[in-house]
Amino acid sequence: MLEGCSPVRDGASLPVVDDQDIFARIQALVDEEHQLRENDSEEHQARIADLEVTLDQCWDLLRQRRARRHAHLDPDEAAVRDETVVERYQQ
Repeated sequence: MLEGCSPVRDGASLPVVDDQDIFARIQALVDEEHQLRENDSEEHQARIADLEVTLDQCWDLLRQRRARRHAHLDPDEAAVRDETVVERYQQ
């Protein structure tokens, strides 16, 4: 299970998260964002902003995993970066 895009801790261990888990989380977030935008109101703006940040974190995590795999490193060592990091990326 993913909280935002971070694996949820179960005691001291983390569940195995693979790219498909991240893709599924991204799709769920995109679906929610689309629903909120269809019924756009001021009350939804804060949640939409949160979704945008979480989506950026998920996409960043997926890119990290792919890069680590390409470099023959363990993709499971990729970590969700803080919003202050991912929101500074230039598009």
